[in-house]
Amino acid sequence: MRRLGLVAAVVALAAGAGCGYAVGSGAARLPGGAGQVFVPPLENRTADAEAGALVAAALRDELSRRGVAGGEGASARIEGVVTRSASSPLTTQGGTWRLVLEVQARMIVSGQEAAQVKVRREVDYLGEVDAIATEGRRRLALRRGAEEAALEIVERLETP
Repeated sequence: MRRLGLVAAVVALAAGAGCGYAVGSGAARLPGGAGQVFVPPLENRTADAEAGALVAAALRDELSRRGVAGGEGASARIEGVVTRSASSPLTTQGGTWRLVLEVQARMIVSGQEAAQVKVRREVDYLGEVDAIATEGRRRLALRRGAEEAALEIVERLETP
């Protein structure tokens, strides 16, 4: 019985190896010279005061998960601009709302631009009769949009 479990584990490992999935550090996939990446505050061109800070924090978290977050002295940095953060109702009754978040980002490695991306995330959320509750849900949608945008930005800045 123990031998059957071992055989099953080996088969599962072999099948996983053939699917193209690989375990490794994100640092190996960043453009050359980008061992550690710093994210300064992002420029915010929206009326939403916290949009830039939320995206920058989400970028730092994503880089940290990959083991490549760095401080101000890092050889690479991701600069960006939040160009849009807007909410509007999807239904005439205001039951469902959509938040649209647009971010432009670029990776600078040793003073040279290595890559540039633009991302757009749309996050739907439910409205409430109470305006304060709806605003709370909008802020949660903005946070989720920032996290999704950060993930997409880092993935698109990585080399294949």
